[in-house]
Amino acid sequence: MEKIITYEDFTKVDLRIGTIIEVNDFPKARKPAYKLTIDFGDLGVKKTSAQITTQYKKEELVNRQIVAVVNFPKKQIANFMSECLVVGAVRADDVFLLHPETKVKNGMQVS
Repeated sequence: MEKIITYEDFTKVDLRIGTIIEVNDFPKARKPAYKLTIDFGDLGVKKTSAQITTQYKKEELVNRQIVAVVNFPKKQIANFMSECLVVGAVRADDVFLLHPETKVKNGMQVS
């Protein structure tokens, strides 16, 4: 276990369900990555990059629901502005996206 946080700390993290609606290559990223466009329902559409090219093909990602942190400040990555952070399990250099077991409403909060 890395660091102990309080329940209050955890409640500050806004985890939401979104559906990936567009996937593009990101050749300017330092490590292989995709640019993702994600629909979060009432929260709107957000973009991010994700280093998931070894586990997923672009066509496998479109219409897939994922979990993401939506309340981080925007972050410049190469020539791209990331607006959220997709959540996944990490093993070595592989990332496995977390997702709901059944389809749910975009924007639904994860707790």
